[in-house]
Amino acid sequence: MPRKPFVPGAAVVVAAALAAGLTGCTGSSSPDSDAGDAKSGGAATSSPAAEPGRYQTLPEACGLPSRGVIRRMLPGDGQALSDTEAQKVYGGQADITYDTDRRVGCRWTRETTAGTRHLGLDIQRVVSYDSTVSDDDKAQALYGKKELAAQIPSGGAGSPSPAAPSPSASKSKEKGEGVVTNDATDKSATGKSPAGAKGKAPSGSPSQTSDPSTDPSTDPSGSTAPRVLDDLGDAAFLNDKLVTADSGVHRDVTVVFRTSNVIVKITYDQWSTDKTMLPDSQELQDKARSLATELSDSLSE
Repeated sequence: MPRKPFVPGAAVVVAAALAAGLTGCTGSSSPDSDAGDAKSGGAATSSPAAEPGRYQTLPEACGLPSRGVIRRMLPGDGQALSDTEAQKVYGGQADITYDTDRRVGCRWTRETTAGTRHLGLDIQRVVSYDSTVSDDDKAQALYGKKELAAQIPSGGAGSPSPAAPSPSASKSKEKGEGVVTNDATDKSATGKSPAGAKGKAPSGSPSQTSDPSTDPSTDPSGSTAPRVLDDLGDAAFLNDKLVTADSGVHRDVTVVFRTSNVIVKITYDQWSTDKTMLPDSQELQDKARSLATELSDSLSE
C-alpha cells in the first residue's frame, strides 16, 4: 500500500497548539494569578489578633520575696542559725521547670520544737494560642477554674453569704490523713476554737471581739473564712483549711491572685503534733496576704 505524504505545515500547527495548552496550565499556578490575589486579599480583611499579656517573662522565684518577709513567715524557737543554716532555710529550694519563662516556683521549710512551717510559691505566665482570645482573658479563665475548685463563697472580701455557705464549709472530708475543715472558724476535734480566730462566735458561745484598726491586713468584717479578696491584683481569693489526723494537726492557707496574664499561688501551712495547740488562722492568713501584696507590687513595677 502506498504511504501517505507527510505535510510539514500540519506538524507545525499541532506543535503550536500543544505549546499554547501547556502555557495555559502553568499560568494558573503562578503566584501572580487571580487565585493568589484572592487569598492575599482575604488575609488582609481578617480580624486583628488579640493583644498579648503584659508579662513576657518571669522573675526568679526564690529571690522574689524579701528576706525579711521569709524570716517572719518561718519563725524559729529562739535558737540562732549559722550562716549556712540561714542560707538553707531562707534561700529556698527552686522548683524544677522546663521553661522558666512560663512557670517558676520555690519552697521553704523550717522545723522547730513548736512545729514545722512550709511556704510554697508558684508563678505561672499564661499565653493564649488562640488569636481571638487575649492572654489576659485566658489567664482569667484559668484563675476562675481555681476559684471554682476551691469552692470560694462569692460576695467580696470577707463577706461570704451566711444564707448560702460554701459546700465545703460544712462538709468534712476524710482521706487517710484526717478530717479537713474548710472554715477557719469551725471547732476542731478537740472542741476548742482555733487560736486567734476572730469574728462572730458560734451561736451559744461567748462573743469574741477584735479591733481591725490594729492590723491593716485584717478584713473589716473580722472574718477568717475562705473568701474573695478585692484588694489584691486583678482577682484574688484566700482559702483556709484545718486538718486533724492521728499524727497531729495542721492548717493550710492558700492565696491565689491574677495580675494580667500571670497567676500567683502562695501556699503556707503550719504543722503541730500537739492537737491542743491549733495553728493560729489569723496569723497565717495575715502573713500570707502580706507576702501576696509584696509580690503583686513587685510584679507591677
